[in-house]
Amino acid sequence: MQPVYIFAGFAVFICVAWAIGTYNRFIKYRNKIEESWSVIDVALKRRFNLISNLIKTVEGYSDHEAKIFETSKDYLTRTSGVTKRAKEETQLSESLRGLLAFAEAYPDLKASENYIDLQNNLDEIEEDIQKARNQFNRHVRQFNTLIDSFPAVFIASRFGFEKQNYFTLDLATQRELPEVEFNNETK
Repeated sequence: MQPVYIFAGFAVFICVAWAIGTYNRFIKYRNKIEESWSVIDVALKRRFNLISNLIKTVEGYSDHEAKIFETSKDYLTRTSGVTKRAKEETQLSESLRGLLAFAEAYPDLKASENYIDLQNNLDEIEEDIQKARNQFNRHVRQFNTLIDSFPAVFIASRFGFEKQNYFTLDLATQRELPEVEFNNETK
């Protein structure tokens, strides 16, 4: 056998092995993204269930304020896709932020052991959501980087792997930093 055929066979073998390895990396990252999304989904459902209890606690103080969530009660069954879910969750977070601000006006409610427990659980769930979101976005970044990488881009286009969207969410209990203003005037 001639050395040229051996070299050509070896080169073909290397190319095929690389293509299989790259395809398998795409599958691995796609599965990690799906797994990460399911963790986020579970945490978001836990938060939604907790919100129901929070609403019941606040309802005794004002029926009007507690009704801000009535339009969102069936959102879990009809949402699909990261982008649409992120938008709806952000709207829910804004409503929840309003409800929490409303509760601040009622000292008896803020002092209620049940409300404090619900608030602590909400903080914990939102921390879980934040961690899961970071993991999801890390896997999306790895997947998208692989799609953009040369020569993996050829495997991505051949097998229909497309870039994924990042999941962004403003959480209701997220604390905003106060604005600091420096005044250069001296008196």
